[in-house]
Amino acid sequence: MADASPVVLGEDFIQDRHALYRRLRRETPVRQALMPDGLRVWLVTRYEDARTALASPALSKDSRRAAPIHEQRREEEGGGTPSFLSKVLESHMLNRDPPDHTRLRKLVAKAFTLRRIEQLRPRIEQLARSLLDGLAGRDEVNLLVDYAHPLSVGVAGELFGVPEQERAHFRKIMNQIAFGTFEERGAGAAAMADYLRELVARKREEPADDLVTGLVQARDEDDRLDELELVAMVFLILSAGFESTGNQIGNSVFALLTNPDQLAALRAEPELVGGAVEELLRYDGATGTTTLRFTTEPLKLGDVEIPAGEFVVIPIGAPNRDEARFPEPDRLDIRRDASGHLAFGHGVHHCLGAPLARLETRIALESLLARFPELSLAVPAAEIRYRDDILFRSLERLPLKLGPERG
Repeated sequence: MADASPVVLGEDFIQDRHALYRRLRRETPVRQALMPDGLRVWLVTRYEDARTALASPALSKDSRRAAPIHEQRREEEGGGTPSFLSKVLESHMLNRDPPDHTRLRKLVAKAFTLRRIEQLRPRIEQLARSLLDGLAGRDEVNLLVDYAHPLSVGVAGELFGVPEQERAHFRKIMNQIAFGTFEERGAGAAAMADYLRELVARKREEPADDLVTGLVQARDEDDRLDELELVAMVFLILSAGFESTGNQIGNSVFALLTNPDQLAALRAEPELVGGAVEELLRYDGATGTTTLRFTTEPLKLGDVEIPAGEFVVIPIGAPNRDEARFPEPDRLDIRRDASGHLAFGHGVHHCLGAPLARLETRIALESLLARFPELSLAVPAAEIRYRDDILFRSLERLPLKLGPERG
């Protein structure tokens, strides 16, 4: 009989998640686990079970309803007045269920349109060219620090309408969130929440053609986002979208460089880039796990029934490499039909920013590979490590040799 005790998600898991996922899918696809902070959750690792769970009304994401479960599981760390950041995190739609989530998403969709995203294309291309201009002539670069994250943060500044004179401050906070220690990341998130509160207030007084203004002005009959919801929504788009997109660019380049046949195929047929982005999202997506959900009633997945009042996490890389859905799942194949992958979730919480993440990743890859056709790793692949982070799947660094520019 397969061991059913909780699996411990430690350092070995961070560096080689897929080894555990393969074993769990085969032996105990719905299994309890201990998160690094000691929280006990249920992991769902098969594709069909994951889709069922992500769409199930028996799983709630309402952080307010989850509070009693947290209190039951862990001793309270002390009282005190909730921080502004904690109020922001409770208020954004990722932590709400229908009908609250439905209302919030409908309002955001009025501002975060495909037209607005497509209007960013020339600016994203310009940002990518400018960053690559700054790298030209350097022997070695860290792609994450020198290209992937600066591009993502630059796009965020454009989308939100951050004033030019504040871009350096904005980048500084974002770098703290992306590359800092645990404590620095927390302080950076709090600083960003405060900055966004000020930005929202200014956009209300001085409207412009940007997403924050669009969110301020979004209405559905007499309904609109209140002040806290506005800040929470901008914070969500920033934290869920831009850090993960920077990480996705890094993961994608690393995957291509460690699969040289696929890199050669993409260079030979650049028109494959759209499908390649989908396969790279499936193969090594930047989302490590979903955020916490909890059962409001018993949930049956396969042969296992998860009781009510339990936390559930879907580790996105597991269903995306389920051999029952994707043949030879551990093989990168840019010609594969990777549609249906769960990199952006599924159900009512499917990522609203997925079109922008796809566009940004595509432009980043096209620009980089066209400019530096002999791009290569500057260290052996075995030396590349993943960051100690459950929620995101991200590299600590990605040192590259650019090689000569295309003549």
